[in-house]
Amino acid sequence: MNIFVVNSGSSSLKYQLFRWPDEQPLCSGLVERIGSAQAEITHQVGPAEQRHALAVPSHEAGLRAVVRLLTDGPGALLPDPAAVDVVGHRVVHGGEFFGGPALIDAAVKAEIKELFGLAPLHNPANYQGIEVAERLFPGARQVAVFDTAFHQTLPEYAFRYALPTALYAEQRIRKYGFHGTSHQYVAGQAAAHLGNPDARLITIHLGNGCSMAAVRGGRSLDTSMGFSPLAGLVMGTRSGDLDPSVLLHLLGPLGYTMEQVSTLLNKESGMLGLAGSNDLRDVGRALAAGDARAALALDIYAYRIRQYIGAYAAVLNGLDALVFTAGVGENDALVRARACQNLEFFGLELDAARNEARAPGLRDISHPAARVRILVIPTNEELEIARQCAAL
Repeated sequence: MNIFVVNSGSSSLKYQLFRWPDEQPLCSGLVERIGSAQAEITHQVGPAEQRHALAVPSHEAGLRAVVRLLTDGPGALLPDPAAVDVVGHRVVHGGEFFGGPALIDAAVKAEIKELFGLAPLHNPANYQGIEVAERLFPGARQVAVFDTAFHQTLPEYAFRYALPTALYAEQRIRKYGFHGTSHQYVAGQAAAHLGNPDARLITIHLGNGCSMAAVRGGRSLDTSMGFSPLAGLVMGTRSGDLDPSVLLHLLGPLGYTMEQVSTLLNKESGMLGLAGSNDLRDVGRALAAGDARAALALDIYAYRIRQYIGAYAAVLNGLDALVFTAGVGENDALVRARACQNLEFFGLELDAARNEARAPGLRDISHPAARVRILVIPTNEELEIARQCAAL
């Protein structure tokens, strides 16, 4: 079974092609700067990488170019688009409607559109990717895999806000959580590594967007993102948690508009607002050069992670492993070290040499004598999407 996984963003499109049940992709790639005359496609088959610069005015044009790479020329992997059996789509927001993957039909598409207001930056782009794929792969089954689905196991006392009941009953204002596909994948890998399907895990996804989850027995019990991806940890450009009165002060005495507040909290805050860069590599270099803003920014970033580790250890009534994943979590030894500081009473003790060492795949960076394991596990959202498509 050929499964083609599509992750459609507002101006980009990531993809992988699997010949199931082989979990190694036949190819992977990225279309960047869609809508531009200087777009670029990076297409990788095994170790060989191709780069193509061309005009890509739309998502459909980008996906058509990818189809040509898959089906034409000496490196073609498929005879024609009809060879694709399933197209798996990442969809950010599934609301309360979807607790797992869904075979896409008119009703599912209507529900995804209904949720545009809750994920205006993501769901419209995801929906557009679905419509384009339906045209280019008319014989394939289209499957939606939702970022929010993994967190639909949260108990009501964890997902409800202390607001009037009508706002939940009528408007569905509640915690949804995001990055679910990543948390689900690394939690499964960690439980298998520990040989414990009931493992108590805290998974920490640190990229430009950041979130944490408390997971036991493969079920999400709490997560740091909320009604939107803005809540929780300090992120690249997002503020994370803050007192709601700050919003009232911005909108009232300071005269901000709603649009200005949204831009401030989503695009101008986080590490960018604190340190002047949303790239943790830049922050690390500034810290090494003695920059006081960078030092404070990293202190705040790591402190927020430690707060959530403490909270989630309580939620889980103990802890078997802490899991770091995504770009920063997998590659930034300094961030991992700072996040694990002064947590020895939880049984968390980092091994400095293991933490600094770079190696592919899953690795254990905890001290050999520590009670709780600290793991680094590369995330693979595309593989998780393919697995869910195959299972469905």
